Amino acid sequence: MEDVTDREHDAVTDPVTDPVTDPDLLVDFRAVEYSRGGATLVGPVDWQVELDERWVVIGPNGAGKTTLIRMASAQEFPSSGAAFVMGERLGRTDMRDLRAQIGVTSSAVAQRVPAAEKVGDLVVSAGYAILGRWREEYDEMDYDQAIEVLEQVGAMHLMERTWGTLSDGERKRVLIARAIMTNPELLIMDEPAAGMDLGGREDLVAYLGDLAMDPDAPAIVMITHHVEEIPPGFTHALLLDEGQVVAQGLIDDVLTSETVSRAYHQPIEVTVSDGRYAARRKRRGGNHRAK
Repeated sequence: MEDVTDREHDAVTDPVTDPVTDPDLLVDFRAVEYSRGGATLVGPVDWQVELDERWVVIGPNGAGKTTLIRMASAQEFPSSGAAFVMGERLGRTDMRDLRAQIGVTSSAVAQRVPAAEKVGDLVVSAGYAILGRWREEYDEMDYDQAIEVLEQVGAMHLMERTWGTLSDGERKRVLIARAIMTNPELLIMDEPAAGMDLGGREDLVAYLGDLAMDPDAPAIVMITHHVEEIPPGFTHALLLDEGQVVAQGLIDDVLTSETVSRAYHQPIEVTVSDGRYAARRKRRGGNHRAK
């Protein structure tokens, strides 16, 4: 049975108005809401991502980050509002066509990779939207491109390794290589540093910082829980709490002690050094203990 999320979906069309979007916007959400079981999980949200922007979506657990990003990656329809992705309105286009233009890294993708899959095959198969190579034949050009993207993420030495033998950090790099294999216009990363040790995280942040600075790189949207995981070079931030936008815009204007404290419901001090953010709970005098 065909997944309803792959087809046109009349429930979000509006017979009265038919808005259009700016061609420079890769994501254009207008009063978008996502509801399930009578509860609104996200929204209403107005949010736009342009071609050359690098966004971080941040907020506490349950803030709605992953749900928002699933809509931005054409994995889910909104319950209401107008949602445009890659210039197409969700609900009026085939979602599979949109997904081909978007590179995605997430734990959901990682869990679907067969343990015996070779890294080279995993990356090269991205152009054919499959996981788990069987009898497919690939051109020399495909392998050349796979080698190039693995070199870009510092994972060329993993080419002949199997997925099941990789560390968390190695897997994250390989998934990023797979995501950029198709030259996407939009790269979406759901907690790319989750589960990594300090060294692995810092290596990944350094690479993502280089990617963010590359004018030829796609627009980037990254989810994280921790400001320490935000690479230098990211330009914008969207701060969520309980499905609502606390603040959005230029990253230095959004990630302040005041706004982060509001989102996390406790006094947080945010500092910036050499383009890297840090956050800690403010001490409120004496030997205060967090309850």
